[in-house]
Amino acid sequence: MVFEINTSVYEKLPRSFYQKPDVVQIAKDLLGKVLVTQIDGYFTAGKIVETEAYCGRGDKACHANGKRSPRTEIMYGEGGRAYVYLCYGIHHLFNVVTNVEGKADAVLIRALEPIQGIDIMKERRNFTKAKLTSGPGTLSQAMGIHVKMTGEDLCDNQIWIVGSSPKEKVEILSDTRIGVEYAEEDALKPWRFIIADSKFVSKPVKQKKSG
Repeated sequence: MVFEINTSVYEKLPRSFYQKPDVVQIAKDLLGKVLVTQIDGYFTAGKIVETEAYCGRGDKACHANGKRSPRTEIMYGEGGRAYVYLCYGIHHLFNVVTNVEGKADAVLIRALEPIQGIDIMKERRNFTKAKLTSGPGTLSQAMGIHVKMTGEDLCDNQIWIVGSSPKEKVEILSDTRIGVEYAEEDALKPWRFIIADSKFVSKPVKQKKSG
């Protein structure tokens, strides 16, 4: 069945959604929403099934924690912008900047359930890749997201997020974030969230239902 973005149901998230103060709650609220890109004339969409929260204050796992730099400057801007950084010089990781100017919070989108433009995603992933949108670098490649898109307005028409169906309810599970062992005690924060029973997450979680 072809998924169509019905604008009467799936409305683009407003700026106010991203500017709420609790990045952990936003990371949960993004689950079930639909990430959309329209790049080089190609339209792709995927349901968000896995996220991680990062706080610019008191979170050693956050890039902006105590070190404002040219790389992280976009995180200090208004919520509702894209922060895309390069990991290991290869993977382009897409983050949603949240909170108000000066706070530097962000949510990493870790996995999607592909729902539209799947043939385009496969071409971008060179057809042979087993995982189409499971993992942050993988989903960025499939969706055409590149580090040069840092700063893109998520209320514009290149990268945006639309709301989930009012009828859809998701069960959320939580676990520690992936690849942040360097963050000492902050590595233990249960700030990775997934939709329970999703087949598209990058890694299952061990924790019980999130509050």
